Amino acid sequence: MKYCVVIIDGASGWPLTERGGETCLEMAHIPNLDRMAREGTLGLVRTVPEGMEPSSACACMSIMGYDPRVYYGGRSAIEAISMGIPITEGEVGFRCNLVSVRDGRMWDYSAGHISDTEAHALVDTLEESLGDDTIHFYPGVGYRHICKIKGHGDTLKATCTPPHDIPGELIDEYLPRGSGSGLLRDLMARSVDVLQGHPVNRARESRGEPPATMIWLFWGSGEIPELPRFREVYGLDAALTSGVDLLRGLAKMAGIENLDIAGVTAGLDNDYAAQATGALEALRTNDLVFIHIESPDEAGHAGDIDAKIEAIERIDQEVIGRLLSLEGGNLRILAMPDHSTPIEVRTHVSDPVPFMVWGAGIKAIGASAFGEAEARRVGGAVEYGYNIMRMLVQG
Repeated sequence: MKYCVVIIDGASGWPLTERGGETCLEMAHIPNLDRMAREGTLGLVRTVPEGMEPSSACACMSIMGYDPRVYYGGRSAIEAISMGIPITEGEVGFRCNLVSVRDGRMWDYSAGHISDTEAHALVDTLEESLGDDTIHFYPGVGYRHICKIKGHGDTLKATCTPPHDIPGELIDEYLPRGSGSGLLRDLMARSVDVLQGHPVNRARESRGEPPATMIWLFWGSGEIPELPRFREVYGLDAALTSGVDLLRGLAKMAGIENLDIAGVTAGLDNDYAAQATGALEALRTNDLVFIHIESPDEAGHAGDIDAKIEAIERIDQEVIGRLLSLEGGNLRILAMPDHSTPIEVRTHVSDPVPFMVWGAGIKAIGASAFGEAEARRVGGAVEYGYNIMRMLVQG
């Protein structure tokens, strides 16, 4: 048996009154996913345990078959693992976004989806200007980076707000606050002078693109629990393709092979066809492949209905369509969002999301399409998301 897990990041959402009361997932033209829903098992699952943050870290850990209540220790440390940055005793890591602030308001949480090359130049300058024996900056992917701090464990007590949660809001109301926040606020304030007038920003402004005006620190974490190897738990050799460090970090922790596929990104410019083709190639030598696609979530954060629909449709056509080329063999596919990113709030919420299992040995339960309302109508509710992996493997 071969298995594919397609994580359609942030694809779920709330009904949009301006679009006839349907979600983006329900409005999208997805004939392949709809057909699979008719032929397979559809339901709702809670990927984020009650009381935990509705992040992709918790949600994707659940989908990969691990209980976040046991193994989750913080998102930034997982990303650091992907980047080869150890977070050891006495150290903490923070996600360090490059953001655009204008007139005191959060203009763009991603600095206009700044490129890797531009961002790395800025992070190098931050390291030269603000780094010292206890503080270091490490370049990641696009606008997402890591700041590692030594000897200031109290910073983990600070209350921090992700920048994608506050589009258009006055930032003074959302800067780190409470115990341990002083150092974080200081670094964020000092970054403004470092980035102002940087050649990268001057070039972006000349092209009419948002400059990266400051860093934004959040999602702090220290050392994290060790994951048991995926093969030891599920008896399968697995590989993963993703454009974000978070998923690659989870894979590394679980002993899952990380695939390096040209054209795979964390944005709307992702090469869906290349990602699917690379995943199918990896399936020749692995039992299971995870395909994580970030683009619907990015569109959700941007509040762009049409872009989110387009991303979902391209996944159906260019990824799911290619996976179905294996039809007729011993293949099972699990397709689902990791969490919901409603257009109305432009951030993650912890609502249960639709999941679908299709393929060899999976029985149809009478669904007509792949979407939130249909999953609620025909399917059962799975309370703990980490059980989905057993459902896929055991049938």
